[in-house]
Amino acid sequence: MDYIDRMIATREDSDETQRQLAERIRYRQPQIARYETRINEPPIRYLIDFCNHYKVSADYILGLPSNYRKPR
Repeated sequence: MDYIDRMIATREDSDETQRQLAERIRYRQPQIARYETRINEPPIRYLIDFCNHYKVSADYILGLPSNYRKPR
């Protein structure tokens, strides 16, 4: 499962449509559709807004281990 699949699963697990997500995070639904169909790469700003909306970590969405250390 890649990060787009995790984003789609997170949205669907929350019973939200693309349109509902778009309204709540102030994006246009066609933009979200292009991200989810891999036509366009989602920008970092979208990842941040998405994670804040669903209260999930970017590490989870990106498939990174949770035990990475923070830089000094």
